[in-house]
Amino acid sequence: MKSKRFLYKLPKHVAIIMDGNGRWACQRGLPRVAGHQAGVKTVNEIVKAAIKFGVPVLTLYAFSQENWKRPKEEVNVLMSLLDYFIDKEVKNLMKQDVRLRTIGRIEALPRRTLAKVEQATELTKGNKKLVLNIALNYGARTEILDAVRKIMQEHRNNPAWANGNSPLTEELFSRYLYTAGLPDPDLLIRTSGEMRLSNFLLWQLSYAEIYITKKFWPDFHPSDFKKALEAYARRKRRFGDVKEVTG
Repeated sequence: MKSKRFLYKLPKHVAIIMDGNGRWACQRGLPRVAGHQAGVKTVNEIVKAAIKFGVPVLTLYAFSQENWKRPKEEVNVLMSLLDYFIDKEVKNLMKQDVRLRTIGRIEALPRRTLAKVEQATELTKGNKKLVLNIALNYGARTEILDAVRKIMQEHRNNPAWANGNSPLTEELFSRYLYTAGLPDPDLLIRTSGEMRLSNFLLWQLSYAEIYITKKFWPDFHPSDFKKALEAYARRKRRFGDVKEVTG
C-alpha cells in the first residue's frame, strides 16, 4: 500500500534513460537483439506501473541521434521493435487511456515506422490518464538549437527583438522545445548504473532529482519503479532556496 507521503510527493513527470539492454544480453550469452526484445517487455510493465501509481507524464529515451552509429542490423531491429510495439500496444494504449507523444526529429525515421508513429499519436491524442512521451532520433543539443531557430524565424521582424529589448524568458523559450505543453521532469531514472545524461533533456532536467540503479533495463521491474518514486518522495527539493518546496 502506498504511504500518504508517497502519494503526496508523486512526481508529475518521470523521465527514464533505458540503458543496459545490450549488456544484459551479453551477460547471458545472447545477441544484443535479445536485450532489446526484453527491453520492450519492460516498457509495457513500466507504463502500467506509471498508470497504477498515478504518474501523469512518462518520457522514455528510446533512440538517440547517436544511435544511428550502431551496426545497421541493430538499428533495423530497433526500428522493427518500434513497429511491433505500436502495432501490438496501440489498442492497449486506447484501453488504458494513454496518449502517445514523441520528441525528436522523427522525420528521419524509416517511412513505414514514421507512418505508424504518426497514426498512433493521432489515434491516442484525446487520451488523458498518462502521456507516454517517446524520445526518437532525439538529441538535447539539437532540440535547443531547433528552438533557437524557431524563435529567430518567428521574431526576426519584431522591432523589440531587433533593438535588443527582446521579451525572451525561460518560460517563453520552453514553448519552443519539443516538450512544449508538458511539465519539466521532476525525476530522472537511469538504469545500468551509468552516471551521465547522454544528451537527454538538458534544459528540462535542470532541477530534476536523479535516481540511478545498477539494474539493466530488462531487469527493471514495477517494484523498482516504485522504489524510485519512494526515493523521490524522501528528497527535499529547494530549487536554490533554504526551504523545501512542495507541490
